[in-house]
Amino acid sequence: MSLQCPRCHSPQIASLKTALKITAAVCAVGGVARGVSAALAGGQAGTSVGAIGGPIGITFGSVSGAILSGLAGGVGGCALGAQLGEKLDRHVFANNLCLVCNHRFNLPA
Repeated sequence: MSLQCPRCHSPQIASLKTALKITAAVCAVGGVARGVSAALAGGQAGTSVGAIGGPIGITFGSVSGAILSGLAGGVGGCALGAQLGEKLDRHVFANNLCLVCNHRFNLPA
């Protein structure tokens, strides 16, 4: 069943998804920051693995550990933010726009 405007019953609906975009971006940045700070605080795993290669291996192990932790944190934060934004768009903000009569509305609960 396609979404229809509650006012004019037109099926031409645009979903704006503003909260989804904003919360996904903010949470991704927060996740990257959290992942990098956790990697720098506990960067001993990367340095111990890199110790086999000497000083250069320690440096590359630390840096790669921080990068991978930042990426993992960013992905997790983005996913969590997208879920939160989808719920906000669906039930709180009127982010569905009828392209015929310009009526903004929420999805039914």
